[in-house]
Amino acid sequence: MNKIFPSAAAALAGVVQDGQLLAVGGFGLCGIPEALIDALRDSGKKNLTVISNNAGVDGFGLGKLLETRQIKKMISSYVGENKEFERQFLAGELELEFTPQGTLAEKLRAGGAGIPAFYTRTGVGTMVAEGKELREFDGHTYVMERALVPDVSLVKAWKADHSGNLIFRLTARNFNPAAAMAGKVSIVEVEEIVPTGALEPDSIHLPGIYVHRVVLNATPEKRIEKRTITEKAGA
Repeated sequence: MNKIFPSAAAALAGVVQDGQLLAVGGFGLCGIPEALIDALRDSGKKNLTVISNNAGVDGFGLGKLLETRQIKKMISSYVGENKEFERQFLAGELELEFTPQGTLAEKLRAGGAGIPAFYTRTGVGTMVAEGKELREFDGHTYVMERALVPDVSLVKAWKADHSGNLIFRLTARNFNPAAAMAGKVSIVEVEEIVPTGALEPDSIHLPGIYVHRVVLNATPEKRIEKRTITEKAGA
């Protein structure tokens, strides 16, 4: 089966709708499905709930969707590098469901594995556990977390074949495989497409059974986060 689409806009057509739950891969600025995010912005779809480790930065990644007010709620573990996010949240214009990073990863993994819920000690005794079921196991309290099953997942990989088998590159792998597995429809942006059978089976990180559509973006921007420090006088 050939899962290749001619453009990001074509890959989203007929799939993304107003009010959906979406998962978007990436960690910081690493492994961001840039072309798919741009196409989602251009689609004008709104009232979206987006699952992502973070909310991009101003003017890049999911930050673009915040600027156009297409996101109504974020389910994230870190949101500290986006001033527009901060402004909307403090103004009561944007909902936020803070989720510990490991719990967020497991929520997506569980969704992809068909597990509706799981118990974890993370968050017990904090606002994370408010309103959730608590149970005792072996003398410890656990909080029940529901799995996440997004309507659509937007994913970034390095290489794909025509059947949707994927290879990720280094740390850009991050949340992308879990997001792809969890989505009812998974759309993947890649830098290289090869014929089916060209990938070594043992090198495939995610089989094509989890992938529905693939689009080529051979020249992504690939922003890099760099630590900056202030030089002290005399140093």
